[in-house]
Amino acid sequence: MAVHGTDDTLRSDRTPEFAQRTETGGWRLSWLPEYTLTREQAWAGMELDELVSDLAAVHDRLAHAEISARADLLGIIWQQALIKLAKRIDARGRGDDPAAGESSHDPPAPLSRLRPARSIDEHRAPQAYYG
Repeated sequence: MAVHGTDDTLRSDRTPEFAQRTETGGWRLSWLPEYTLTREQAWAGMELDELVSDLAAVHDRLAHAEISARADLLGIIWQQALIKLAKRIDARGRGDDPAAGESSHDPPAPLSRLRPARSIDEHRAPQAYYG
């Protein structure tokens, strides 16, 4: 695993993903462009990409823990990172724009707010919808 960094970019020697410094001094990952990150977070994102791309680590529990820890630094869960990176690989394979094809599996924008919780009537059980 080798991430190479300059003052303005971070690049991997294993994957085509990268991170760039923004005009405001934050960092953006090519595979997670909606987030503005610190350099430490961008570095963790690059390492996460390399760990996920290592086929020898598929069954390695230590690698899984490292992936989870780096996703935590980014403020996402490892499953979201895996989906984002898989979509980028798929889009590159088809020759499409890697940023195209956003779905409901993508993490929310960092400044989005959650909807307030609804109160449940004390005398009624909540209704479940299975369809």
